[in-house]
Amino acid sequence: MLKEKIIYKDELPINVVTANILEYPTHFHDDMEVVYVLSGNIVLKNGCYTYTLNQGDIFILNGMDMHSFSSVDGDNMVMMLQLDFTYFARYYKDLKEKFFVTDLKEDNRKSLGVLRNILARIMMEVLQKGPGYEHKVIESTHNLLACLLSDFCFSGDEEISQDENGRGRSSRILAGRLNRITEYMYDNYARKLTLSEIAENEDLSIYYLSHIIKEASGLSFQDLLGYIRVEESEKLLLGTSKKIGVIADEIGFSAVRYYIKHFETWYGMHPSEYRKKYSGKTVTKETKAQYRRCAPADIEDAVRKQVKGVYSEYEDKLKAKPVIIDIDVQAQKEKINGYDCELAEIMERGVNGILAEPYKRMKEFGEDVIASGNNYMVSVLRDEAGNIINMSILIYNFDENVVRSLKKIQTENDILRLARNYEDEIEFLIKCRGLSGEFKILRYRLERDNFVKRITGSMDSERDIDKREEFMERCSEFPSIISGTYTSSDMLSIRSTFKGMGAELILVDNISDQPD
Repeated sequence: MLKEKIIYKDELPINVVTANILEYPTHFHDDMEVVYVLSGNIVLKNGCYTYTLNQGDIFILNGMDMHSFSSVDGDNMVMMLQLDFTYFARYYKDLKEKFFVTDLKEDNRKSLGVLRNILARIMMEVLQKGPGYEHKVIESTHNLLACLLSDFCFSGDEEISQDENGRGRSSRILAGRLNRITEYMYDNYARKLTLSEIAENEDLSIYYLSHIIKEASGLSFQDLLGYIRVEESEKLLLGTSKKIGVIADEIGFSAVRYYIKHFETWYGMHPSEYRKKYSGKTVTKETKAQYRRCAPADIEDAVRKQVKGVYSEYEDKLKAKPVIIDIDVQAQKEKINGYDCELAEIMERGVNGILAEPYKRMKEFGEDVIASGNNYMVSVLRDEAGNIINMSILIYNFDENVVRSLKKIQTENDILRLARNYEDEIEFLIKCRGLSGEFKILRYRLERDNFVKRITGSMDSERDIDKREEFMERCSEFPSIISGTYTSSDMLSIRSTFKGMGAELILVDNISDQPD
């Protein structure tokens, strides 16, 4: 069958294969796929268009896109990354309806560089599989989606461009569903569909709707509908043995001659000729993809030749429900009275002093608080021009019950009992919109065990223990500290997970203008 079922393994919402491709027959799947050529070149067929992708090129295959890969000379290394949109749709509104295109023009070189950097990080994290690598893979994929949504998400009202080789957006515009109008056409192409019906649904005049379709696709309504029908017919041509006349009827053509005419317009040959040429080159039980997975050392070498700064820090893997903090750092020009918030009220209580240590460190920075809640605070330092020099993010794993308890408890014993008994699991996703460039990030993290050891150590300060035991207990009080660099294009996504009471202070410093 042409449709390929993607199996996501290791409890990850992505699937990544880095391989030397010989031939990957025609197929499609529900989820988006990002193709990144690390070395050599390949031929990619997407619908009725064929592209030669060279080293460094990135191509986005949207869900349900018919495509195939073949080798030019056998010497290539290609990363194929598939994303589980069912998982990521929880975080991004209407994600499944988005249409992504990589514009290969020179003016988009910076954004493509960011994309390459993120893809390289995902590749290395999956390759090395260090402790807690799953967490970093998911966080990096959030940054990948942020970059795609910012710079590579196509909408019908933006300018369409292409490079001198015809590899830009205009030659691919018909490969996906550009907007609500064409989405409706894709959903209803198999029946009699009229311009007036869509105009009525959209509350538009027929003339204006016709203009919108022409501007977005370069085609008349009837030509676009014909394209959609023949595009969808490819699945029936190559995936079934149905007769041409039956296929023409099923996809909405009133006569087989109209189907043949439209098919020849787009595919350059008769449907029967196309079936004969490609029916042996589809993914079936008998016809498998031919590729060789690349050796880890070869992948690492190829990545480092193209992308600098492949990071290696890892964090614990946890399943957690998401708490999304969405901040537009450029829009938040004015500081707020952040130290009057609920979190500050809790941390200023003397009895909560041990829990308040990360909060007190953040307060000492003297930065302007731009956002706060009952379990987080965000502060920034700007230069005279208003540009962000650095940013600090403080998060605590507290739910409403913990917040209420911390407002009224009176003794360290109460805090100790609360820390030991609170076991809720939580995931934070902090979306910092308006941040572009390269950033150094330091993460100062205290887990539940750190808090418990600090509290018990404070309560048993007079206990007589030997030096070795004392040293071991003090080590268990230490936070974990992780640092790394990230590249962002408009939005930086930071993910943090906890099980039980915990806190993390995340310091983000802009290093874009600093010399190497």
